[in-house]
Amino acid sequence: MLGPLLPALIQRWRIEDAQAGALFTATFTGQLCGAWFAVHNLRASVISGPLLSAGGCLALAFAGFGPAHVAFFCVGLGLGAGLTAGNVIVGTAVPSSRARLLALLNVAWSVGAIACPLLVRACAASGTRAFFHLVAAVLVLAALFAIAIPHQPHSVSALFDADAMPLRSDTDRPSRMPLPLLPLLLFAVALLLYVGIENALGGWLPSYAIRVNPSAHAPAIALSFWAAELVGRLLMATPHRLSEAALYRLSLAALILTQVLILTAGHLTPGAMMALTILSGLTIAPLYPLILAFLLARTGRHPRLGPLFASASLGGATLPWFTGIVSNHFHALRVGLVVPAAGAVLLLILSVGITSKPATKIEA
Repeated sequence: MLGPLLPALIQRWRIEDAQAGALFTATFTGQLCGAWFAVHNLRASVISGPLLSAGGCLALAFAGFGPAHVAFFCVGLGLGAGLTAGNVIVGTAVPSSRARLLALLNVAWSVGAIACPLLVRACAASGTRAFFHLVAAVLVLAALFAIAIPHQPHSVSALFDADAMPLRSDTDRPSRMPLPLLPLLLFAVALLLYVGIENALGGWLPSYAIRVNPSAHAPAIALSFWAAELVGRLLMATPHRLSEAALYRLSLAALILTQVLILTAGHLTPGAMMALTILSGLTIAPLYPLILAFLLARTGRHPRLGPLFASASLGGATLPWFTGIVSNHFHALRVGLVVPAAGAVLLLILSVGITSKPATKIEA
């Protein structure tokens, strides 16, 4: 939501890039808190999450810049609860098709991301207040649809995948932590980096396009990014010969190359900026479903997954904000975009640890 809205909000509140970046931090701090508790009751999280976000949107229709931080926090709180619960429900429903189902779920979310810049553009004549009212209404409908999700027959702590139990001790009880310390840290950093990169690119590329060429349209750039991500996830869900680990590394390498082109190219025409934005969306698309597939293959529905998913929201709270800070310091958003590019390089380095196969279970 912030990507296509950011130029209008900067103008509405007369704020600088560093201040605008703080709005990302408020949103994803809320997501961190929502994700932390989402796994305790998956169905309740999916239903209550949209309602919390709707309340935040209604507040944003009237809030000034200061109170907007609290409203964006509420938006993030609902998103963190709903998205985390949805990922765990789908990612553990059919272990043999985990990556494909997660890709299809993320396609549904990408449809929403594509709709957002269209709504921004449609509401341009009426202003941001009309946009926030409309989004709040859609979120309430989402909560009503979520009621159809069936109740879980057992508690979450009992719903581990048979092929993804954490390592056992001699007490024959599940580990208190979903993973040993080193893999736990690797997945936490990977989730943090991915969400930070995705939201830094989705949030700042529309503004960058306008600054490179004033004839560009921020909603069109945002739409291109999320539409390309949707197409990339649809392609991922189709049969292909690449292993999941190979697809993950290939996508990351292509993403890094695309960001290098954005950073080093001279004057970019609107068409060239659109093409690079589409490449960014296509190459980033498979990463999140694959990271979740690698993770849930090891943990199943562990009751302590909430803090791990919360680390993803920490990335969304920091990398877009840090991108704005760097941009402000060097007076160049091009320099700020080095932040997500560097994150993609680090994500590629970490791929060795997170794509390795789960350790075999230790019998008591």
